Amino acid sequence: MSGVPRRSAPTWLGALLASAEFARAYTFAVLGTVFAAFAIERVAGDVTYATIVAALCVIGVGVLISRRREISFLRLVPTTLLVLLAWMLASGFWSSDPTMSFWSWVYTLAVAFLAVVIGHIRDTLQTARALGDVLRMLLSISLGIEVLSGILIDTPLEFLGVQGNIASFGPIQGIFGTRNALGFVAVIALITFLIEYRTQSVRPGLSLYSVVLAGVLAALSDSPTVVVLAAAVGLATGVLALVRHTRPERRSALQWSIGVVVVLGLAIAYLARGPIISLLGARTDLAMRTELWVDIIGYVRFRPVQGWGWFGPWVQNEFPFNGLNYWLQQNHASALNAYFDVLLQLGWVGLVLFVGLAGAALVRSWLDASERRAVVYAWTPLILVALLVDSIFESFTLFGFGWLMLVLCAVRAGQSRSWRERFREGPVDDVAEGAGLPHEA
Repeated sequence: MSGVPRRSAPTWLGALLASAEFARAYTFAVLGTVFAAFAIERVAGDVTYATIVAALCVIGVGVLISRRREISFLRLVPTTLLVLLAWMLASGFWSSDPTMSFWSWVYTLAVAFLAVVIGHIRDTLQTARALGDVLRMLLSISLGIEVLSGILIDTPLEFLGVQGNIASFGPIQGIFGTRNALGFVAVIALITFLIEYRTQSVRPGLSLYSVVLAGVLAALSDSPTVVVLAAAVGLATGVLALVRHTRPERRSALQWSIGVVVVLGLAIAYLARGPIISLLGARTDLAMRTELWVDIIGYVRFRPVQGWGWFGPWVQNEFPFNGLNYWLQQNHASALNAYFDVLLQLGWVGLVLFVGLAGAALVRSWLDASERRAVVYAWTPLILVALLVDSIFESFTLFGFGWLMLVLCAVRAGQSRSWRERFREGPVDDVAEGAGLPHEA
C-alpha cells in the first residue's frame, strides 16, 4: 500500500456548489433579485429583499470556498473597489447616524460581493447570456403589467408605482419604479441583446423579439436620458468597431486621438448644453436638477474632503438630505447625479476613488475589447459607457442594479488587465475564456 495519503473526495454539497449548473442558477438568482429589487420590496417588503440578498451572500461564500483552487484570491477584488468601500465605511463615523450609515454600507458591500462572485464563476459570454435572460423576463413582465394596468383594467397599480399610461404612449415605469429606471434598464438590455445576436448565442427569432421589446419599452418610458444614453452607446460602439479593425501598429495613436476627441466633445457639449437641452425637451427637468446640484455644492463646502457620510439612497429624516429637500420643497431620494451624490456623501476623496474605479474599469475593458478577437468583449466597455453617462442624470450607479453592474464590470476588466497580472500563471486567450463560442452552461 502506498504511503501517499489519498485526497478526500469532495462532499456532495461542495460538488454542488462548484458545479457549472449551480453557478448558472446562482447567477440568474442574483441578477433577478437585484434588478427586480423595487418590485420585491413593494410586494413583499424590505425585510424580504434583505433576507434574499443575505442568503445569496452566504451561498456566495460557499461557492467561492468550493472553487478556491481555481480562483486567485490575489486578483479577487480590484484594489480601487476595496479602497472605496473602506472610505464608505470610515465615513459612517462622521455621519449624522453612524448606525444607519453602517447598515447602508453593509448593503453596498453585499451587492458588491454578489458581483464579485459572479465575476469569478462566469465568463463574459455566460454573464451576458444570464443578464439577457433575466432582462428579457423582467421587461416582458413590465410590458404585461403596463398592458394590464393601462388597457385591460384601466387603473393605476399604485403598489408597484405603475401609472397605467401605456394607452397614451407613456411615460411608463414597468416594475422598476420610475421611467428613468426603466429607460436605463432597457438600454442595458439592448446592449446585451445585440451582443447575444452577434455571438449567435440565442435563436434569431428570440433576438429579434428581445431587441424590439427593449426598444419599445425604452421609447414608451419617454425618458430624456434614453436619447442621450442611446447616442453615447451608439457612438462608443462605432468608435470601438473602428479601433478593432485598425492595424495594431496604428491602434495606439488612434486611441490617443479618440481620448482627445472625447475630452473636446465633452467640453463642447457643456458649452452647448442649452440648445441640446431644448432639443431634448428637458429644460424644466434640468432646471430642477440644476437647483438641486447648486444647493448640494453649498453643503459640500462645509465638508469638502470627507463629505457627510455614506447612506446610499437618501434617508429622508437624516441630515443633510432633509435640509436639501426642505429648502427645495421636494422629496428627492438621490442627488439625481451619481458624481454629486458621491461628492455630498463621501467628499472629494470619495469622488476621486469612485471615478478611479469606474475610469480604470473603462480603460481596461476598452483596451481589452480593442485587442481581443471575440465581439463579446465589447459588452463590458459598452455597459460601462452606459453607466457613466447615466450617472450624469441619475444616481443608479451607486446602489442596486447599477452598483452591481459597475462592480461586475470592474471585476471583469481587472481579470485581464491589472498590475497583479504579472503574478498569473499562463496566458488567457479567447478560447480559454470561452467567450467566442455560443454556449449555455
